[in-house]
Amino acid sequence: MSEQYADVDCSVGVHPLDLAPGETPALEWLLRELAHPHVVAIGETGLDYHYEPEAAELQQASFRLHLEASRQTGKPVIVHTRAARADTLALLREANLPQAGVLHCFTEDWEMAKAALDLGYYISLSGIVTFRNADALREVARQVPVDRLLVETDSPYLAPIPYRGKPNLPQYVREVAEYVASLRGASYDQLAEQTTANFKRLFPLARVA
Repeated sequence: MSEQYADVDCSVGVHPLDLAPGETPALEWLLRELAHPHVVAIGETGLDYHYEPEAAELQQASFRLHLEASRQTGKPVIVHTRAARADTLALLREANLPQAGVLHCFTEDWEMAKAALDLGYYISLSGIVTFRNADALREVARQVPVDRLLVETDSPYLAPIPYRGKPNLPQYVREVAEYVASLRGASYDQLAEQTTANFKRLFPLARVA
């Protein structure tokens, strides 16, 4: 699909909840797919023990493969983590990648965010930050350094207020950015400019204006 549009790029990876039982993706397959010029990142990959704690070892093996692919290609990883804080950070430390990645749709607390930032990673916030029970996440939104902050939608799920309960759309990223800007005491234009610059720095291969 990215070949059909001049302003659409993609990432390649196997989500931890999409792993076939007993199988990890082949590193050779990952490297072959990552060679496509429109593939600018790896993932999403990571760990999700919330839904499949019994698959922890399989998920860890897959995550390691994705991190190794990142090492070999220099393309950043997009990390999914849920109910797997310690293991996620341990594997990121173990990989010790020379280039940054991002913890996307971040839902953890400032302690984990700080640990990821110390490893060189970016933090990306979705519409969850607008939810009523997201006080800890709002604290993260206030504290993340401005040069390591990203915003996203993670559509088609997790639509921000005022669209919660409806299908999420990429265009709702504006609502996320406006909300985060208000938390930080910044203008929407300031936040949009900074997060765009951060995106370009993190994903240098992306074909963005």
